[in-house]
Amino acid sequence: MEYAWIALEIVSGFIALFILTKVLGKTELSQITTFDFISVLVLGELVGNAMYDPKVHVGIILFSIVLWGGLIYSLEKITQKFQKTRPLLEGDPSLVINKGKIDYKTMKSNNLDLNQLQCLLRAKDVFSLRDVEYAVLETNGTISVLKSYESETPSRKDFQMGNKSISLPLALILDGKVVKKNLEKVGRDQQWLTSIIQQKGVKNIKEVFFAEYEEGREIFIQDYS
Repeated sequence: MEYAWIALEIVSGFIALFILTKVLGKTELSQITTFDFISVLVLGELVGNAMYDPKVHVGIILFSIVLWGGLIYSLEKITQKFQKTRPLLEGDPSLVINKGKIDYKTMKSNNLDLNQLQCLLRAKDVFSLRDVEYAVLETNGTISVLKSYESETPSRKDFQMGNKSISLPLALILDGKVVKKNLEKVGRDQQWLTSIIQQKGVKNIKEVFFAEYEEGREIFIQDYS
């Protein structure tokens, strides 16, 4: 009898969750925000814990799913109908790179560091920050990238040009600190790096927010301004 009761609760919870996902629609999954993700976790915990609690019957499980799903659904309808509520309930996209320059304040307000930014850009097939004209951090945590004009030009293959070796861009300075392992990879020392940034008008390494090296190109440096 106990196994039959557990089976009934699992089947009931499964059906209710299936119906809920259909009601919320595909956009709820494809554009999931941080709050949506937490909501799904909470809903899963509610159902999972209730199934194996002998004091909880099917009615309570269904009630929990319907109530929590109703709150999520209501929130979605509010943001659809009332545009002014979207910044508060969904958040706004943030411009983290503007005209080729990293916006330090925007990154800080979104708790985004340089390593995370580089990871998000690599997911968009962008391996050098200097190739980005604009980058927008979306409300669901992904990033949208608009490459610079030079990076969007036709490829060497389009002009039937010869092959050229490709080097991976390496960050030499992150948040005012030297990335020693990358500096060693390019065969340079800190004295060389200091002289380079001074030529760019920056007094010392601590004033540099980000510096990137790529073979055959001028070193890319940006301060905290």
